[in-house]
Amino acid sequence: MKFLCLVYMEPNVFDPFTPAEQQAMIDDSLEYDVRLRRDGHFISADALQPATTAKTVRVRNGKSTVTDGPFAETREVLGGFVLIEAKDMEEAIRLAAGIPSARVGSIEVRPILQLSHS
Repeated sequence: MKFLCLVYMEPNVFDPFTPAEQQAMIDDSLEYDVRLRRDGHFISADALQPATTAKTVRVRNGKSTVTDGPFAETREVLGGFVLIEAKDMEEAIRLAAGIPSARVGSIEVRPILQLSHS
C-alpha cells in the first residue's frame, strides 16, 4: 500500500530561523529521504511552494471557477491527489478542472518547489 504523508505547518514557521537553520532543516529532510529510500520505503517526495502560489478549481453545472490559494471550505477534507506535468499554472488549472472530483469538491493546484543541498 502506498501512503501520501502531507506535511501541514504554520505558514511562517520558519521565519524565526536563521538561513543556516533553514538549510539544516532542508538537509535533514533530504537525508531522511535517503534513509527511507535505503530501507525500501521511499516512493517520491517534494516540498510545495507557498500556499500563496496555489489556485483552487471548482466545477459546478459545467462551469469552472478558480480562486487564489488553498481556501477550501472547512467541511472539505483531503481525499487524494493527482500529480501532473503542465507547462504553466494556466495549463495546470485546465487539467485540474478535468478531474471528476472537481464537480463535487475542489482541486488545489500548487507548483512543486525543488530543494537541494547547499
